[in-house]
Amino acid sequence: MSELVLPGVYAPQDDTALLAEVLSDEPFRPGARILDVGTGSGALALVAARRGAEVTAVDVSWRAVWTARLNAWRAGARIRTLRGNLFGPVRGLSFDVVLANPPYVPAPHARRAPHGRSRSWDAGDDGRLVLDRICRDGPGLLRPGGVLLLVQSALSGPGRSLCLLHAAGLKAAVVSRRWIPFGPVLRSRQSWLRERGLLGAADAKEELVVIHAERPL
Repeated sequence: MSELVLPGVYAPQDDTALLAEVLSDEPFRPGARILDVGTGSGALALVAARRGAEVTAVDVSWRAVWTARLNAWRAGARIRTLRGNLFGPVRGLSFDVVLANPPYVPAPHARRAPHGRSRSWDAGDDGRLVLDRICRDGPGLLRPGGVLLLVQSALSGPGRSLCLLHAAGLKAAVVSRRWIPFGPVLRSRQSWLRERGLLGAADAKEELVVIHAERPL
């Protein structure tokens, strides 16, 4: 069953599908506690719930929260959906798996805070406005043996994500990659990305990566 997406909510795309594939292969027991941070439509939360996990989903957007709740109801899935900024609503809790598909697209005019749907993809001039926070704060929510699964663009520095996760004591590596044609957002800012040295003159595709980071037992 395809998810409903209310206006202004990020619709599942290639990055969602890539992370869902990795999640589907991730071994976890029924009843495992899973956090989907920045849930959007709730697509990833539903993948986890269908495998018998105890799922908590968080989003800063009320529209996204209501979209995720609606999709959970349509699917007959039990998902606890909370409104808040990243890990704020679950402070003090711990999880077996943390899922993150955050904003990661480098954006010109980054001094202006993103608004509306652009909050789902714009992430500062280096694309790391939210990624750095996830890599620093996410490890603290993992139980021993817990896993953080993170999808991002190669344009926003996967190497930095790996360094931050290693510094937090996690064993981290890129476990999946996919090249996709530029969507409307990247097409609209190709010149700016090339000026910054993030794209080559002939580049016409974006590389997405999934990072798997595990807390030692």
